[in-house]
Amino acid sequence: MPPPALDPRPSAALPDMDWAAAHEHLVGFLADLIRVPSINPPNPPGPELDAANRIAAELRSFGLEPEVLEPFPGRGSVFARLRGDDTGGDPFLLLSHLDVVPANAADGWTHGPFDGDVADGYVWGRGAVDMKGMVALEVGVLRLLAARARAAGLDPARDPIPGLRRDVLFACTADEENGGWEGAGWVVDNRPDLLRAAGGVNEAGGVSADIAGRRFYPIQVAEKGHEVFRILVHGTWGHGSMPRDDNALVMAAEAVRRLATPGEPRITPVMRTLLDEVAAALGPDQAALLAEVGGDDPRRSEAALRAMCDPMYARALRALIRDTISPGIFHAGTKYNIIPGEAEVTIDIRTLPGTTPDDIREEILARLGDLAPHCDLERIHTAIPVDAPVSGELYDLLRAAIRAADPDGVPVPVMAPFATDGKHLVRLGVPLYGFSPLRLEPGERFLERFHGIDERVGVDALRWGLPVLYDVTATFCG
Repeated sequence: MPPPALDPRPSAALPDMDWAAAHEHLVGFLADLIRVPSINPPNPPGPELDAANRIAAELRSFGLEPEVLEPFPGRGSVFARLRGDDTGGDPFLLLSHLDVVPANAADGWTHGPFDGDVADGYVWGRGAVDMKGMVALEVGVLRLLAARARAAGLDPARDPIPGLRRDVLFACTADEENGGWEGAGWVVDNRPDLLRAAGGVNEAGGVSADIAGRRFYPIQVAEKGHEVFRILVHGTWGHGSMPRDDNALVMAAEAVRRLATPGEPRITPVMRTLLDEVAAALGPDQAALLAEVGGDDPRRSEAALRAMCDPMYARALRALIRDTISPGIFHAGTKYNIIPGEAEVTIDIRTLPGTTPDDIREEILARLGDLAPHCDLERIHTAIPVDAPVSGELYDLLRAAIRAADPDGVPVPVMAPFATDGKHLVRLGVPLYGFSPLRLEPGERFLERFHGIDERVGVDALRWGLPVLYDVTATFCG
């Protein structure tokens, strides 16, 4: 069933000059926020708190009274609330995170990763995509809603916002890039009132993807589980002049080869829905290829992926139809002429719904095979897969907002291959959707910007996305 029409759009009630000013302010704020190097892990502690304070100052500038929490040194998160008239039910949550992964200008960035340059139609820098761009969109929505109160002679920090029937919560947390335990996880355990909501939006969805001549907008309704294992490989120490089979480095290298081999595909219900809806929007030739992608023959599936998809999208789809294991850290050896007796490998595992922690441990042991007796496995992190309904008031509204802003666009559900703070909010029963709406230029390598060199977000993409997020918030809360 198609989503309900969003007509008129709430954003249409604001004059063009208001939107032009709001967009200009959004771009400037995003550039400023990128210049705060809120790297996780911080060394020394402090940059995440600096970012929280910068966001809090922005919220105060248009009349809100944010709360900054620092439960761990340097780990700052910021929260705010706009009030409705309490007739519409539980709040709506605008969730984001303010920490970023490290970046080094010497790695070949076109613009410095923390310079916050606005050039060539983009805002450049670490966090532009993941996820300070979404922070800026959310703050932009709050600014526009607070202006309603001021226009009516009301205090946006205390009085109900005209037209809102439910509260809007804003939460921008620290530590997401390290699992979120000292950010959203701590808040869930200690201040759940700051996050408890009827539903909310988070990162990594609602971003256009041009595939086979159509423009799709995948809305994140699920995310894979996350496991991290440390594997200690035991060999025998010896002299480098006399090679031996039980060289721990050699055994560890073979273990990495076996672990990195892709597993068998498995199509989950969310991905089946995605493939079916995309196929329905494409021509018969592309639909036939897509059927092969979701078929039972791994070789035909891979061939169809190569024929149909840009390598960037093919890589994402491969990750979404199987459990994945990525070796990430390798340590071995003390000196060139000493055969190492120990080696250590750390692996990143992303699991589909239906795969249990016991399942993945058994899979690791099976792949190690005859190497398993020489290996000690230590699980150092685990998080379950999460999902939200692919129907209902909020999901249908997200689809309708995309259609209203881009009638030729096709909103579809998708699962994220990575983890977000949704792993923590599931404990509160808050359904979250990845929805940071952006309409990209065709050919923009958006997925490659996550944690990559030359992270950037389009100025026009932000201009398109701000009224979309405003429409969602104003409609769900109105």
